[in-house]
Amino acid sequence: MSEKAGAEDDGAADSLAAYHGKRHFDRTREPRGRPATSGDQPCFVVQIHDARRMHFDFRLEVDGVLKSWSVPKGPSADPHDKRLAVPTEDHPLDYREFEGVIAPGEYGAGPVIVWDQGTYRPLPGKRKDRAGSFAEALERGHAAFWLDGTKLHGGYALTRFRTGEEPGDRESWLLVKENDTHAAHHGAPDPMRARSVRSGRTLRQVVADAADESDDGR
Repeated sequence: MSEKAGAEDDGAADSLAAYHGKRHFDRTREPRGRPATSGDQPCFVVQIHDARRMHFDFRLEVDGVLKSWSVPKGPSADPHDKRLAVPTEDHPLDYREFEGVIAPGEYGAGPVIVWDQGTYRPLPGKRKDRAGSFAEALERGHAAFWLDGTKLHGGYALTRFRTGEEPGDRESWLLVKENDTHAAHHGAPDPMRARSVRSGRTLRQVVADAADESDDGR
């Protein structure tokens, strides 16, 4: 029987049940979800993942886990671009450092790089009756935040436009850049040419390095 991750001690454990249930940690190098702490501000990470379909994974630290969305076209600096963002399972905080190749046959098989990383801060709602925590804003379906990353900067907002409650529908959001001083007229880079903010590698180089490691381990 394949080894599965054990439960964690805090409230994040229930939130990570879907993450644990999809992975066999004797076959994948993805983190199990060890206890992790962030800095004074919550973190964010954007990973490029060449799985069955190429996409960007946009993740925000919320209540001890990484709330995650699959963004096929990647975050854009252009306020006119409305990027589809489809929620995926919560990930552990230490996933923000993950870069490598998920083994063939495993969930999400394919290479992953960390395209951007940094911290974020929630932006206040425009109406007083919308006060509350960032998690509550996400629950209501609209959350604005300011990114301080290596590549992404300024205000962004996530807005849910489909709840997924109707038969055949899937919960869907839009990720949109705010029109501020960091707005620009360009979208995300070509994912196959993009480089990791952690290692400087492309997806192809991550695959090549993984093959070299496999050969060395024979």
